[in-house]
Amino acid sequence: MHFLSSTPKHETKFNEASENLQKGVEKMSDKAIVIKDLTKKFEDKTALDNLSLKVANGELFGLLGPNGAGKTTAINILCGVLKPTSGTAEICGFDVQKETQKIKELIGVCTQETAVYPYLTGQENLELFGNLHNMSKKALKERSKMLLNKMGLSEDAKRVAAKYSGGMKRRLSLAIALINDPQVAFLDEPTVAMDPQSRHAVWDFIKDQKNQGKTVVLTTHYMEEAEELCDRVGIIDHGKLIAQGVPKELVVKGQVKNLEELFIKLTGRTIREEA
Repeated sequence: MHFLSSTPKHETKFNEASENLQKGVEKMSDKAIVIKDLTKKFEDKTALDNLSLKVANGELFGLLGPNGAGKTTAINILCGVLKPTSGTAEICGFDVQKETQKIKELIGVCTQETAVYPYLTGQENLELFGNLHNMSKKALKERSKMLLNKMGLSEDAKRVAAKYSGGMKRRLSLAIALINDPQVAFLDEPTVAMDPQSRHAVWDFIKDQKNQGKTVVLTTHYMEEAEELCDRVGIIDHGKLIAQGVPKELVVKGQVKNLEELFIKLTGRTIREEA
């Protein structure tokens, strides 16, 4: 009986190997984004200089820096738009250079430039990009309706985007970026040109994405926006990561009143000054 109830050595080894593999998967899966020694050079300019960074699953991470610091370059590499000079980057365990198609399925991107087709209606813009993601008609209809409502565009859904205000175009651009319900969203200055009411509505929507377990990487020049939304922030300057952590903790550590003062103290430049 004792022999029958015992576990064979090979089975024990298999179980241990399975447990170790599972632990490895769990350890890998808790990081949505892993950047290691990422460098990008444009002729005589180094846009990113050995940047290393990790963003956890479900984290709302703020990537801050003066104009020309390398924020958009980093996002473009993560989205597969640019190839790094050296270094690696992964999203949900997939290499951004080698597994581009899988990356496209996982991410949504709201660029600095408003990305809408002006002679299509708001609804048609969403349908176009939803179809590019091969969404089912039912899912696309439900998702479009929800996003138009959240962005305050329901009443203007059948107007051509050319007649939208700047803030409305930004909100539509954000809706387009999230039409495929991405696991990881890159929002590059999403609230530029928005009035305070619209900005706060977008803040609530971004918080809702986090509450749904989505990972959000946000770039912004509004420091109060970063303080309000972000779990952690990373400040980069001249392509280098010079500080990262929880906003309140960074403020205390830097012996300043707020994140804006810390930003200026660390970079030596005002927020909107060109590099």
